[in-house]
Amino acid sequence: MDESFSPEISPEHGPDEGEEELEQVDFFEEQGWLLRVSDLKQYSYCPRVVYYTYCVPGVRPTTFKMRMGEQAQKRVSQLETRRSLRAYGLKEGKRHFHVTLRSWRLGLSGQIDLVIETEEGGKRRAVPVDFKLSRREPGPNLKVQLACYALLLEEGWRVAVEEGFIYLIPSRRGVRVPMTRRLLGRAKGLVAEVRAMVESQRMPPPTPRRARCVDCEFRRFCNDVL
Repeated sequence: MDESFSPEISPEHGPDEGEEELEQVDFFEEQGWLLRVSDLKQYSYCPRVVYYTYCVPGVRPTTFKMRMGEQAQKRVSQLETRRSLRAYGLKEGKRHFHVTLRSWRLGLSGQIDLVIETEEGGKRRAVPVDFKLSRREPGPNLKVQLACYALLLEEGWRVAVEEGFIYLIPSRRGVRVPMTRRLLGRAKGLVAEVRAMVESQRMPPPTPRRARCVDCEFRRFCNDVL
């Protein structure tokens, strides 16, 4: 793995950090592609989903679950404008829907369902919100995905991101996720890991949870599993 991908977040700038960041930007631009934030969730579910998506392109079908999720997110976006911001612990703020961001420094791109821009005590903040068609408590994979959105926002908008929310559509509930140094560091490390896998075109092992393979749209490619 390239040493320019560092999972750690340094508390202060080193003497050569500016040069290292420029080298990393140049590296990603030369590669000519950016990882999608949504790929990290898929990678946590099963690494082979991301492998097939990038290394065997054009074979992934749109599933019923995907279509249902997209339709539910559209409905929530329409209703969200009428609601208060109480679910996110805010009294006021400006909503931005479907915010697309990309960073060559991070090697990452993504579209955030909702960003709430607010100001408290003279400090401008942004709160990313990810809509999910699920009743389950968000797992580590969804929190890492939200952390990636926070990293993109901090760089693209030059604004502090201290927390985000995962909005569970069926229960109409927002789950707060603090943007800790540990979570942000894990997000950076996972981006590096997935990019390294795609660039090497090395097929990763399948998920150890074989029940996930039964309804997988890629199961016909995994002859070593089913």
